[in-house]
Amino acid sequence: MSDTLLVALVALIVDALIGDPKALWRRVPHPVTLMGKGLMILEKGLNRGRWRTLLGAITLMLWGFFWLFITLLILRGLTYLPHSLALILETLVVMTLLAFGDLCHHINQVKDALFKAPSQDLTEGRRALSAIVGRDVSSLDKAGISRATLESAAENLSDGVIAPLFWYLLLGLPGIVIYKLINTADSMIGYRNDRFEGFGWASARIDDLVNWLPARLTGALIAFVTPHRLFPIARAVVTDAPRHTSTNAGYPEAALAAALGLALAGPRRYNGDTVDGAWMNREGRREAGPDDIAQGLIILRRVWFVCLLVLVGVLSSVS
Repeated sequence: MSDTLLVALVALIVDALIGDPKALWRRVPHPVTLMGKGLMILEKGLNRGRWRTLLGAITLMLWGFFWLFITLLILRGLTYLPHSLALILETLVVMTLLAFGDLCHHINQVKDALFKAPSQDLTEGRRALSAIVGRDVSSLDKAGISRATLESAAENLSDGVIAPLFWYLLLGLPGIVIYKLINTADSMIGYRNDRFEGFGWASARIDDLVNWLPARLTGALIAFVTPHRLFPIARAVVTDAPRHTSTNAGYPEAALAAALGLALAGPRRYNGDTVDGAWMNREGRREAGPDDIAQGLIILRRVWFVCLLVLVGVLSSVS
């Protein structure tokens, strides 16, 4: 248990400091990239016919067993190494599957682009935003870019930091690897459209399941680090989060929206189609800007710091 806590603690710190080293991943494929590419190869061959929902579930299960097998091989190999070296290597794997540093980097890019942009030139801001969202950003104004950035920040704080950390602490290396596979599958084939609605059904439903508790925990952590906004956050989470188009994303989004006094989510465009989503913290203001993004980043870093303190505290008590 103490080894798992120590690995999680160091991985959380190193990830926040260096993020994803781009020079490395240009030469070596990132594990999540391999997960996604392999899944899409399988999808092209199997996503057809009347049994596509069943085939999608079987594909996810077999691909999951493959990655579980690889993970167990890695764990077996680590047992032959000196204990300190094994811990370092496991920390590197866990760090690779966390995304706090990279998330902050991308959010900062959008914020800086909006601060520097002339009033009518939002090209750089939209380009930076397109790296972290899947929606159509071409028609977004400064307020729309700022809101979309904060929505992505809230959801990715849950999916990219709290959830993988949660599953690593609960189930070790297999837990975080299989979580990332499920989350990657949902982000690639878990869409409700003609191509993926059947084949990606299992990926979307299982992703809902594994993110159910982490998403609500993320909302609670946002409330904890902004106690002066506790009642607005609680109201937004209770009344608005269940109305979100996503089973889980509404909880961190509603919490961050109320923490900042903003209304987030609402209608948005994907691939030319408008999705009529509910507003999170609907009473909040809708005119957002780069200053709000900066405040959102402060809240994210507070949540990260609380996670750090909890790990230090638990580690001290079990050591």
